[in-house]
Amino acid sequence: MNKSKVLFILKRKGDYDTTRDSHVGMSTGLYNSASFMSDMLNEGGIESKVSVVIDNNSIDREVTNYKPTHVIIEALWVVPSKFLVLTKLHPQVKWIIRLHSEIPFLANEGSAMDWIGDYIHFENVYVSPNSPRAEKDLEDYIKNQTGWSTREVKKKIIYLPNYYPQDYKSKQLDKTKDYIDVSCFGAIRPMKNHLIQAMAAVKFANAIGKKLRFHINHGRVEQRGDSVYKNLVSYFSHISDSGHMLVRHNWCPREEFLEICKTIDIGMQVSFSETFNIVAADLTSQGVPVVSSKELPWINKIFAANPTKTTSIYWKLLLSYWFSKFNFTTNQYLLKRYTNKTRKIWLKYFNHERK
Repeated sequence: MNKSKVLFILKRKGDYDTTRDSHVGMSTGLYNSASFMSDMLNEGGIESKVSVVIDNNSIDREVTNYKPTHVIIEALWVVPSKFLVLTKLHPQVKWIIRLHSEIPFLANEGSAMDWIGDYIHFENVYVSPNSPRAEKDLEDYIKNQTGWSTREVKKKIIYLPNYYPQDYKSKQLDKTKDYIDVSCFGAIRPMKNHLIQAMAAVKFANAIGKKLRFHINHGRVEQRGDSVYKNLVSYFSHISDSGHMLVRHNWCPREEFLEICKTIDIGMQVSFSETFNIVAADLTSQGVPVVSSKELPWINKIFAANPTKTTSIYWKLLLSYWFSKFNFTTNQYLLKRYTNKTRKIWLKYFNHERK
């Protein structure tokens, strides 16, 4: 019986900060996610590590050096044709392409359906969505494409959800300040829905008689999110006389980001599409109440707003303001329950793979 040995591989982005040896410029959420998974597997007795490579051509070296039984490619960046080479060089390795998005989000990735449709035809190459909805959608896609049986399709589509470390803190919301810090962190993309959340936050701040400081991440505008960012900046520019302001934060290592999270009064993630949302988990872990959409699978739905209605978001902000402790404590409980199930799914899969 051979033990499973798992290697997570991510692609380095062009603005990777080599001077700090950090993953600021890489898809930070992806790096954190892979690190959480790898640490969880190691704690569960399955050897694992995370590697960051420059491009497709660096994969062989990492696999040759580490000699894993499984390689998990985080997100869609390896061209399918590369597996013509990799599967021959490493015939015993199982390759898992792990997806972090629902279909509406993948629709903005121009090559998603093409590449997924190609991946599954390579021996020992599998596709792994991190949500049950995406799993079902992709199973239907592959079945229609190939005519395979349900059993054959399920062997190729592997559900492996996100994990989050169990380290939670408590925080008291300071209602004596004359301003309110509300965040909408994450890469600026159309599906993240920044602008309407900003409008709802301004309405909320006015209602409680405070000036709004609306916090966002600056530096990563993706999937044609340039217009979103431009409108967000223009919106706050035109209402600057009201005292409400936009606060921009550069991308930083997770430890620094958690320190920023501690300064936030209420976090917002009222997105159009999500499968997990590490930003919301980071805020929740620091005792910050979070308002989201129902897309987040682990969130307390009492605090989930309609992403298309400013009024709905506004009322959920008010509810979270007045019942902040109830918000983050229930979210922490639900997140812990979700990730405990995740741990069982991952360990069951890789322990089974040993046999």
